[in-house]
Amino acid sequence: MKRVMIISLGYLWFPGEPGPSRIFDLAKMLVKAGVELECVTSDFQHFTKSKRNKEVILKQDHPFKITFIKSPKYHHNISIRRILSNIVSSYRVSKYLENRLDNVDVVYLTIPSNRIAKLVSNQCRKKGVTFIVDVEDLWPEAMYRYVKNNKIRKLFLKKIEKDADEAYNNASAVVGTSEDYTSRAFKKRKRNIPNETVYVGCDLDAFDRGVLENEKYIQKNDNEYWITYTGSISNSYDIKTLIDAVNDLSDKNIHAQILGTGGMIDELKAYSKNMQNIHFWGYVDYDRMAAVLNKSDIVINSFVKGAPQSIVNKIGDYLASGKPIINTLENPVFCNIVNKYDIGVNIEAENVEALKNAIIDELGDELRGINARKLAEQQFDRKTSYKRIIDLIVD
Repeated sequence: MKRVMIISLGYLWFPGEPGPSRIFDLAKMLVKAGVELECVTSDFQHFTKSKRNKEVILKQDHPFKITFIKSPKYHHNISIRRILSNIVSSYRVSKYLENRLDNVDVVYLTIPSNRIAKLVSNQCRKKGVTFIVDVEDLWPEAMYRYVKNNKIRKLFLKKIEKDADEAYNNASAVVGTSEDYTSRAFKKRKRNIPNETVYVGCDLDAFDRGVLENEKYIQKNDNEYWITYTGSISNSYDIKTLIDAVNDLSDKNIHAQILGTGGMIDELKAYSKNMQNIHFWGYVDYDRMAAVLNKSDIVINSFVKGAPQSIVNKIGDYLASGKPIINTLENPVFCNIVNKYDIGVNIEAENVEALKNAIIDELGDELRGINARKLAEQQFDRKTSYKRIIDLIVD
């Protein structure tokens, strides 16, 4: 039996926790494939910025070992405290592995954090353990937009970039959640190792089950139109333009449904407090979120100008809903997908008039909704697409 360790301090969320379930679903699939699995994660929950309830998680009786690494807390996604937390956590992970890697065949690690990836990749190289890196986000590329101080850039961001390069150079294989994320691993090395691009996707069966069991609880008035956003409410995501555009369209009975939480939610709630067609749901569990998306008329992938993200977690669920997508993310990989499969429209970020026009144009576009669902079934359903990751780990 192959012995596998998943190390994911920032991307492994368990049932009942806010956050995408990608790594958890992968863990379950690995167990079904017959591996002996340990998952190493943080005792700090990134979305809520609070310590996790470890007792509740362990009582869920998961079919794999769970190890929690003590991680210092931080309050903001991009901050010195988060960098320091990652540094401390990386040493604690490295210390834990000193006596564990002799009994591990494969380490599957999510990056960021780059520091953790660097230290673990070096330990795997020395021990002859297969090291597979899963590229979830591009650090420090995602930070340059927010960090303007040149001294901080030179002190921290260049170091973070070098850590990533070292981890990629030590990799035995690479998985990226989009084509450009996979390519980043080969910026300074030859593409001479196995590599796969596997979209985050979603569990279509779970999505459809959530719709079936919860749609009766989602009340929507006749002749009311919903444009829905799900996910983080923070600096990278342009919720204000959505609010302004939908508020201008209130006479057409168009409503914005905003599902999720984050550092900017209180500010945006205050900004829209007198707008009757703007609705904040807060954190919503997955099954209920699926039902809301199913009741919607349009879904929106709303980012600020210059946002560095690519194919983000919510896209699989958006496609599963079978609704047309309005996309403001400038990333060419996803823009090309929108155009190629005719699943919606790309518009300029932070442009209220462009968004208003797009909302009017996309209402009732059943063909693009059908195309979206078809794409979800073909390329974003985890039960089929994740088999490529399983094969990479197990073979």
